[in-house]
Amino acid sequence: METPNTYYTNNIKRLDIEVANLKKYLFGLSVIRLTVFLGVCIAIYSLLPHWQIALVVGGVGALLFIFILSKFTDKKADLSLKKALLNLNKEELKIQSGDFFHRDSGQHYHNPKHAYSYDIDLFGRGSFFQYMNRTALKSGTDELAKLLTENNIQDIVKRQHTIKELAKHIDWMQLYIATGNLIHSETSTNDLMHWLKSYTPVLPSWMKWMPWCFSSISIILLILGISEVISLGFFAYWILVGLGISGLYVKKINVLASNCDKAKATFKQYASLLEQIEAISFSSELLKEKQNQIQSNHKKASTIVAEFSKHIDALDNRNNLIGAVFGNGYLLSDIRNAYKVEQWIAANANCVEDWFEVVTFFDAFNSLGVYAFNHPVFVFPQITSNSEIINAKNLGHPMLSEDKRVTSDVVINNTQFFIVTGANMAGKSTFLRTVSLHIIMANIGLPVCATSSHYKPIKLITSMRTSDSLTDDSSYFFSELTRLKFIVDAIKEESYFIILDEILKGTNSTDKAIGSRKFVEKLVGQRATGIIATHDLSLTEIEADASTSSATRKAAKNYYFDAEIINDELFFDYKLKAGICQNMNASFLLKKMNIVD
Repeated sequence: METPNTYYTNNIKRLDIEVANLKKYLFGLSVIRLTVFLGVCIAIYSLLPHWQIALVVGGVGALLFIFILSKFTDKKADLSLKKALLNLNKEELKIQSGDFFHRDSGQHYHNPKHAYSYDIDLFGRGSFFQYMNRTALKSGTDELAKLLTENNIQDIVKRQHTIKELAKHIDWMQLYIATGNLIHSETSTNDLMHWLKSYTPVLPSWMKWMPWCFSSISIILLILGISEVISLGFFAYWILVGLGISGLYVKKINVLASNCDKAKATFKQYASLLEQIEAISFSSELLKEKQNQIQSNHKKASTIVAEFSKHIDALDNRNNLIGAVFGNGYLLSDIRNAYKVEQWIAANANCVEDWFEVVTFFDAFNSLGVYAFNHPVFVFPQITSNSEIINAKNLGHPMLSEDKRVTSDVVINNTQFFIVTGANMAGKSTFLRTVSLHIIMANIGLPVCATSSHYKPIKLITSMRTSDSLTDDSSYFFSELTRLKFIVDAIKEESYFIILDEILKGTNSTDKAIGSRKFVEKLVGQRATGIIATHDLSLTEIEADASTSSATRKAAKNYYFDAEIINDELFFDYKLKAGICQNMNASFLLKKMNIVD
């Protein structure tokens, strides 16, 4: 089976050749185009005494030039796409090697008040989002961030099937992403939708025929003038009538044209992406639902959107001074093109939101599909309804490279609460983030970093990284208490998997020990499920303390990460073990680094 790295490497080799060939082809077309232009000019100059023949040669030459220009434009677009695909495959190899810190970090999605996103490096430099995001659209990026943070435990199997199928269509996903990367729009889809839905037409319905009637009169006047039936002066002055009629609507059309100009790039991009969605056949339920969402009774959604893009391009020609004067003066081109735009908006504005939503969906889910393709050894959790929340073999952190990743078998039953102790740097925090990512990834439908996983869906809530807030005039300790209150209130409403890391750091050690134990006992007493990592060994007494209820003792389970000093060097194995940590390393490190004697 071809590995992801082999796939990307082979693509780079193939695309390098195709890009080089296209550059040569375009250079050849440029030479031919210049030759044709010069040849036609020389021929026309030579044939000027025979103007009829010169006119024919000029016409044929113009058609040939336009044909070559059209081929050049098509091949140039093809070259741009091939370059985008080449860059995409090169970028994938860089990401696979661990070089991804230059990518969008998603820092602006950080939310300290969210159930977990602030705590587990979901966003920010070196984050899971930065590693797996492949979106090309702003709306797709927002949708991906939403998927990562919505804590949705419904339809997981449905999403798994979707991601599995997308992972089989890596060529299609790459084409979709590369196409999306070619055009950049500064106008958000929300702004475009608001404009389309709220737009009120400014041209009356009878304007549908006015430009055609006026253009017919212009052509008749021109023919009569050339035939000397009437003076050409009538045709010359007729332009003033057209400019006068156009002038009645010029301000309103200017506003329409301005809005269309903002929408131009987006609609071109979305037409191409819709066409790609329509061209592929899917079998999974969710993907077929999305394809059905862009079905139209008479035309494909991509065709309808492309028509709007063409109408916008036609209206945009008004920026050409010669075209604006003669086009409006003799053909009422502004009115004709503006009317087409308005009619399109009236007929399709309500459908556009659905079409845009589908494009956004695929843009976001392609990131999930690419992630699954890039990690063929990861497994999709088997969704269960038994008492085990997580039963994973060789569970590891998905962001660590295989040569550095240390895995552990993890079995956490419903209502169990792990108390994890360990030395500094022994792996407690990494373990907490590993379990957190397992839950998030499993809920989204992604494969997880394990050799097997059985998972009972549950929402996640954490308290691992608390900060004080000068803006809210909050101390560190008060922020911690607020976060813990947030957790207590949340688990009253529904079940959550709770992950805590060294709580109550903002108070003295005695107070911290008493408060931490009472808080954990409260959670265990409420049959909560979760993990707390701590240096406070007094918490481990809960499992064996006769003064606590048997249910509490049964629910609390002690685990630890060990550290050993071998040959005067600190050694970590980063393996989760049952029991209580006996080796702490703070004093050793202080001496080792010559901080204390």
